[in-house]
Amino acid sequence: MSKKVQAISLWWYKSVIDQELLQSLPNLKVIANSGVGMDHLDLKFVAGFGVKVANAPCDVSGSIADTGMALLLASARRLVEGYHVAISSGMKYCEADFLGVEVTGATLGINGMGSIGYKIALRAKAFEMNILYHNRTRRKEQEEQAVGATYCKKIDSLLQKADFVMVVVSLTPLTDELIGKREMELMKPAATLINISRGTIQNCPATALQTGVIRAAALDVTYPEPLPRDHMLLKLKNIIITPHLSIKTDKATYMITEEAAENILAALNGLPIPSEVLPS
Repeated sequence: MSKKVQAISLWWYKSVIDQELLQSLPNLKVIANSGVGMDHLDLKFVAGFGVKVANAPCDVSGSIADTGMALLLASARRLVEGYHVAISSGMKYCEADFLGVEVTGATLGINGMGSIGYKIALRAKAFEMNILYHNRTRRKEQEEQAVGATYCKKIDSLLQKADFVMVVVSLTPLTDELIGKREMELMKPAATLINISRGTIQNCPATALQTGVIRAAALDVTYPEPLPRDHMLLKLKNIIITPHLSIKTDKATYMITEEAAENILAALNGLPIPSEVLPS
């Protein structure tokens, strides 16, 4: 059976592509990833077995941006906590001090202003938020004006001013543990951290949430993923954690599957792979 396998479609980032597997599949031609991020694959190692790799960079930025804004709103208005209050057996009324924070007029700091970050800015503008952003390269002036965004050359400035900090960067050696103890201590005590990128980009959120360094966090990604069931983050009330839902919509899933299939068919037919990713 192993000799018949010519392609692998990856739907889970924890899939193990190791030497044992690659040696057992002598006719493997391509590994098609169901997403853009490739940090879970050793591209040079895979290429050493003569296997090509492709990702699925189709435009699902809208789906991811929706997730970011959903987390921001849910955290600001304490929707998950409110749901549990509403369905509790002893519910008679909601306490007068069960208060969230305003989104309208608040300042959103977007760390990473690529296609996803920009679509988040578009959504935040509709909520009349003030928008700051930090990025390796500054956006064109007309792009900034279209969403009312102000550029922060240094991330520290963004962290100190924002009421909500949303992390939307790719995982690289430079962004690994980008938001740690020092960065959280720069944030406002009433600020909220939202991460829709990768779990290893944030470090020490449990301590910051427990000690009041920041008000709350909303995370679509963690490290490890999922967290151990006894992890401190799972015991806190001022956090929302979702199981990496960023592209989990019917439309986005269809688009990604279609692109992965196109990559596989091209590889099997000896044609150029539309979304081939080469080792750096």
